[in-house]
Amino acid sequence: MDAVLDTMWEYLAAGFIFLANLFYSFLQNFHFLGPVVLIFLLALGTIGLIKALTRIITTKRYTELEETFNYWKDLRDEAMRSDDHEKGKRMARNIDKAELNKAYYDYFFEGFMLGIARKIIPIFFMFAFINEYYRTENLTALFGQPFVMMVPSNGEPILIGAVFWYIISLFLGFVAWFAVEKIVARQRPAKSATPPSRQQQLEETSC
Repeated sequence: MDAVLDTMWEYLAAGFIFLANLFYSFLQNFHFLGPVVLIFLLALGTIGLIKALTRIITTKRYTELEETFNYWKDLRDEAMRSDDHEKGKRMARNIDKAELNKAYYDYFFEGFMLGIARKIIPIFFMFAFINEYYRTENLTALFGQPFVMMVPSNGEPILIGAVFWYIISLFLGFVAWFAVEKIVARQRPAKSATPPSRQQQLEETSC
């Protein structure tokens, strides 16, 4: 069994190295942009890939768990908005014990596993790629300086390397994406009111 796993790992490693070399050959056409712009674009490309994978990679179980979790969460929120506060708290506790806690943990675990495939792997693949192909000596050979940028300070200037600039670019990219999504969300019409049957379901849950 160990030999099989070792062989599989060797094939995977060889595949990743081949893809990295192919990608680096492609990026050589864009080295004229300079390391700052190039790595920033790589970070934006990573974010775009994550968003695309988030749409593409999903499971039927995850969709069902998401719908179940949102359903019981909305039901609990409505219970807490009840005019009778004590009755609402009792209904919310019953919903937690009966359905919401289990729905949350199932939904969270499924989302965590999908998140590894859709977010963690692309980020760390690009992280490893930049760390290998744009390390200090390569930056010097390609761009004539062993750093991406130099930030002036009162003492010694701060030298920012490729990996650190990639992390900063990712942060800035995610913040910008989040802001755009918020702006777009505000332009969308408000959700329709809760259907009348929801109140009956709350009453049944409190029993």
